[in-house]
Amino acid sequence: MNEAPEPNQADTVSVPNASPDLAAPVLDSARLLNGQREVLIRHQGQLYRLQHTRNDRLILTK
Repeated sequence: MNEAPEPNQADTVSVPNASPDLAAPVLDSARLLNGQREVLIRHQGQLYRLQHTRNDRLILTK
């Protein structure tokens, strides 16, 4: 049986062209969107929109 990761647990992946000891966390899009088709992300005072399209793609726009 496949179990979902714990809420505070995240996978990591190596970042290309970065030092070998750096790893980036992996966030599942379904968890990030939390059942919504879009979310707003605030970054350095600017708002960005992350949309899940009907074609099952993700679009990030400013």
